[in-house]
Amino acid sequence: MVANMPQEMKSGSAIANRAWRATVMTLFPEMFPGSLGQSLAGKALDEGIWAIEAMDIRSFAEDKHQTVDDTPFGGGAGMVMRADVIDAALKSVAKPKNRPIIYLTPRGKPLDQKRVKELSAEPGVVLLCGRYEGVDDRVINAWDMEEISLGDFVLSGGEPAALSLIDAVVRLLPGVVGNEKTSVEESFEGGLLEYPHYTRPQVWKEREVPEVLLSGHHEKVKVWRQAEAEKITAERRPDLWEKYKVKDGTKLSNIKNFGI
Repeated sequence: MVANMPQEMKSGSAIANRAWRATVMTLFPEMFPGSLGQSLAGKALDEGIWAIEAMDIRSFAEDKHQTVDDTPFGGGAGMVMRADVIDAALKSVAKPKNRPIIYLTPRGKPLDQKRVKELSAEPGVVLLCGRYEGVDDRVINAWDMEEISLGDFVLSGGEPAALSLIDAVVRLLPGVVGNEKTSVEESFEGGLLEYPHYTRPQVWKEREVPEVLLSGHHEKVKVWRQAEAEKITAERRPDLWEKYKVKDGTKLSNIKNFGI
């Protein structure tokens, strides 16, 4: 019932038992680890910093056709994933109540960096990937699932959302990102979007790097980056900007230079 995975990913390995653990319940276990097996996340997976198991929901269906869905009561288009099948799958998960059980759905609360940080402090997560029209609400309530969405758009299923959530969490685990300062200065830390970045060449297609970044004056660079972060946030994410202003009005001095 667990998808074919490298040895260090299997639930019985000593490494996996010590790691932050993601259990993904899906109709398409072959989609995992997918991109999570590459780059920093893949290296951390190999090193046993985190572990993943993909459970095939269909294997918990009791009929010969392995039926996981049925028509909705009250009529309507599409099919609904059955409560009894998902319940059986959840009961097979080792100590699921020790980890948040999250149903990935467009109707869920939008995922943000604050929740990602909280999840990185947990022993792991159990993720339910919905398909079709969704999941029978009774099993969601019975297991007290947290419903999370990536945003105001609809995917074909919860699997891409699961990959994104796991990636966001894994990069916060100790030992994954080499320079911890990197994660402190990026978007959403401190309530702002991240400031612009530049590298060589100094002049490209007649576009120059801002002079302050070449000054070697660390305090001026810090002030410029803060001001740019405020400007970009105010322009692109007024919702974040309003929260930021309310949080601490003393932070607004830099933005005045931009007339916002």
